[in-house]
Amino acid sequence: MEVKKILNCSTTDPNKILPIKYQWARKYYKTGVANNWTPEEVGMQKDVETWKNPAGLTEDERRLIIWNMGFFSTAESLTANNLVLTIYKHITNPECRQYLLRQAFEEAIHTDTFIYCCDTLGLNPDDVYNMYLKIPSIKRKDDFVVAMTKSLMDPDFTTDSTQNIRLFVHDLIGFYVIMEGIFFYAGFVMMLSFLRQNKMVGVGEQFQFILRDESIHLAFGADLINAIIAENPTIWTADFQELVISNIKQAVELEYEYAKDCLPRGILGLNAETIREYIQYIADRRLERIGLTKVYGSANPFPWMSEIIDLKKEKNFFETRVTEYQSGTIKWE
Repeated sequence: MEVKKILNCSTTDPNKILPIKYQWARKYYKTGVANNWTPEEVGMQKDVETWKNPAGLTEDERRLIIWNMGFFSTAESLTANNLVLTIYKHITNPECRQYLLRQAFEEAIHTDTFIYCCDTLGLNPDDVYNMYLKIPSIKRKDDFVVAMTKSLMDPDFTTDSTQNIRLFVHDLIGFYVIMEGIFFYAGFVMMLSFLRQNKMVGVGEQFQFILRDESIHLAFGADLINAIIAENPTIWTADFQELVISNIKQAVELEYEYAKDCLPRGILGLNAETIREYIQYIADRRLERIGLTKVYGSANPFPWMSEIIDLKKEKNFFETRVTEYQSGTIKWE
């Protein structure tokens, strides 16, 4: 019987998950199950009152919320399409496929979260879901990821050669490391800054749950990328590594442009420059996670982000009940 591999394991029954070779994939699946949640678990009454009160939020605060809702609603759709339509097709290992199914379910929960928030706050869905068409900095981010993952979306693409495996890893890095690992994190800082200041707490808690899920998606993606490289070391050439670094540096600049649009003036202790420093710090961590050398050396201006993912026990004080959540031990950074 052929030894299990991540890709091109043609003679191994894809449904035969036992014995498990990639224990890390199983760990991520079990952590995801333990972290299960739905948006309806989070009370939103106080948010509704704040949103409908003209004096409840400043114009800049409302702008920040709407813009991040607009970006994330589109981005979650892109990630779901990549997972369901392409990545699952090419990853032949069954334990990795099991986690991909779990991740796809979580992406559906995230999409439902934005529907729930729009409905609860009375937002115009056309305004939220069409922002990627109206706001150039959001469209540039989406277009960048679509261009970076175009191999995945080719119905005739296969991983039957060294060149194509390299293309596949290139696109996985665009999907996991850049989209989920860089483009999401400026938005997390912005939205969780409301939570830290006890504003729009319901929306903030929704984003806190999404952050916890995405931290595991990112960790799985990095391990997946590293495993494919380990099994196909000839793809990891110096030129390819330089291309990956260049792509990540472009992503950091696109995120900085987005931050400038979201934060034309400093609010909530945030401004575009501190967001840029944070994204540079995050980008270095992402580079190191896939075996590359960091390029920025920036400090983390938001050390509280390392702690806010902890959701072992969260009280929903709007409904005066306590819900137990089990947080994974995976380092999101």
